[in-house]
Amino acid sequence: MSEGAVPTDLQFLKGVGPKRVKVFEQVGIRTIRDLLYLFPRRYEDRSQFTPIADVQPASVVTLRGEVLSCTLKRLRSMTLLEASVGDETGVVRAVWFNQPYLKNQLVPGTQIILYGKADLHQGHLKLASPEYEIAEADADPVHALRITPVYPLTEGLFQRSLRKTLYDAVKTHLDRSVEEYLPEPVRRRYRLMELREAVRQMHIPVSFESQLEARKRVVFDEFLLFEVLLFQRIEAMRTASRSYPVAAAPAEAEIFEKALPFTLTESQRAAVATILRDMARAWPMNRLLQGDVGSGKTVVAAAAMAAVAQSGHQAAMLVPTEILAEQHYKTLTRLLEPCGIRPALLTSSTGADKRARILAELKQGKLRVLAGTHSILREDVRFLKLALVVIDEQHKFGVHQRHQLLERSPRPHQLVMTATPIPRTLALTVFGDLDVSLMKDLPAGRKPIATFWITRLKQPEVLAHILERIRAGDQAYFIYPSIEETESSDLAAARQGYEALKKGALAGVKIGLVHGRLARDDREAVMKSFAARSIQALVATSVVEVGVDHPNATVMVIENAERFGLSQLHQLRGRIGRGEKASECFLFGEPKTEEGARRLRVMTKTQNGFVIAEEDLKLRGPGEFLGTRQSGAPLFRYGDPSADEALFMSAREAAGEIVRGGLLTLDPAWAAFLKVLEATRLQY
Repeated sequence: MSEGAVPTDLQFLKGVGPKRVKVFEQVGIRTIRDLLYLFPRRYEDRSQFTPIADVQPASVVTLRGEVLSCTLKRLRSMTLLEASVGDETGVVRAVWFNQPYLKNQLVPGTQIILYGKADLHQGHLKLASPEYEIAEADADPVHALRITPVYPLTEGLFQRSLRKTLYDAVKTHLDRSVEEYLPEPVRRRYRLMELREAVRQMHIPVSFESQLEARKRVVFDEFLLFEVLLFQRIEAMRTASRSYPVAAAPAEAEIFEKALPFTLTESQRAAVATILRDMARAWPMNRLLQGDVGSGKTVVAAAAMAAVAQSGHQAAMLVPTEILAEQHYKTLTRLLEPCGIRPALLTSSTGADKRARILAELKQGKLRVLAGTHSILREDVRFLKLALVVIDEQHKFGVHQRHQLLERSPRPHQLVMTATPIPRTLALTVFGDLDVSLMKDLPAGRKPIATFWITRLKQPEVLAHILERIRAGDQAYFIYPSIEETESSDLAAARQGYEALKKGALAGVKIGLVHGRLARDDREAVMKSFAARSIQALVATSVVEVGVDHPNATVMVIENAERFGLSQLHQLRGRIGRGEKASECFLFGEPKTEEGARRLRVMTKTQNGFVIAEEDLKLRGPGEFLGTRQSGAPLFRYGDPSADEALFMSAREAAGEIVRGGLLTLDPAWAAFLKVLEATRLQY
């Protein structure tokens, strides 16, 4: 290493040999700076000693005393080391399992600091496997006598040695490994701690208050870097990409609205107007349309697709499942045919002759509107002038799949629809490059859905009540979380439930069964019969979660409701309450966890999808909420956009000003930030 160079390799740290370097590398830590950004997951207050005489059983304490005796016992399959430690007020026993080497350290007369949980054993106070530190004169305490960090561990890393390594790294390498990169005016504006001091206080906090200020700086930085990258991507798309401008004639838009069998809500009108304005520009629209269950998002999408078709261009709707694709196709047909627009449906079940005809008409530009599943992503599906892509439930598609329809020139406008209302900060994070249209009001005439959490004891009474409603002309859904029973599952199954209802509580009632494994023709026949009211009760799995709209269905039973997610329960319940009759939803569930019970309580208290989404986010976290947990690490290591909303919005505000103001290229003060930004770009 040349004179004056800054040591960055982990090998320069005291006590870190080749073996530990490999362990650190496995978790992405390759430099001392990387290591310094391995922050504690929590902290323990070990700053005050408790006199042994004041120790209470079941309390967590920090003690200081002298080792009075130390004995090592060999048991059948382990060793037991027991030390008696005393201060001027009393004596306590400390025991460690399978750590015989401690006998050489805990010699009588040694001053020791202990931290752990005290319990009463045979009338004596005992600390089992406490953390310890030899109390050397004038030595900085690492494991006690301070607010002590507790670090996340992985195989090959141990708490005491890792804490000591970080402590030494901060003391000896912080000033050379971490450099400030935020200009002082930004730090002053948002009241942010200087970076080196923030890293120091994360590892060696002088108080809990200073640690919170340090975390504020670390989280702000993480949000800011992410948002700057996001705004750069938005600006690049607006300047580099071109799309077909869709000129929507007011008269044609009026024809579409007049042909509707209902009146648009204010939210729908506002969303349509915004989308038409966006599509009139020569650069691509990127818009997220989110609203509560039943708010009429498909109608808004149909209005956009009508404008595209009437302008001589093409529109495609990408849908994750065949059942939902079929439902959207029927809805689009009903809404667009009065305007002289004939949509088509393309799925894996589409016959060869029909598929060939659809592909030919697409290529010639004769077919203007296409709805379909992954089948429309195949290479032989070619559009003449694709101007709009509508993606429904986009989180159920991979990133590459979503972009297949968009990565062409000119780039199509994009409208993403979600039936799951998304909390604001999460929407700005995951869909940050999309403008957002919110639809909060529901069509006129909708009545609240009375929702009840019911135990098995009440089941006969509820089924008798449902039978009365069916005899009065209403229809009912019975939702099950699986198709059939297995030996390893105690879930109520749709097939068994179907047979039980036919022979028992609903004997004489016309009942249908639908699930994802049913052949398409059979499934469609059952759904048609239910729509025609020749089937009075429909037993189904969650395949009816979205897109199914039958106003005469007023009752729903959800079996094993605790096994469904909160947003999924809300979506399922949204299949009823679509007409003018009062509707009821019965949740049969006996949750074994508090989280399961909380979900059912929330469902009985509110129908507001945005409130439910916030609760769901609290319960499941961002990854599971969006169905992305399986994709790997969370989006942020340190911050949570929902819990840190104010900080997130401040960082977003700053990022917008940085990118739009061109500060990264025009102001030399941002040179250091730019270097960190380029390194961060690789993470996203």
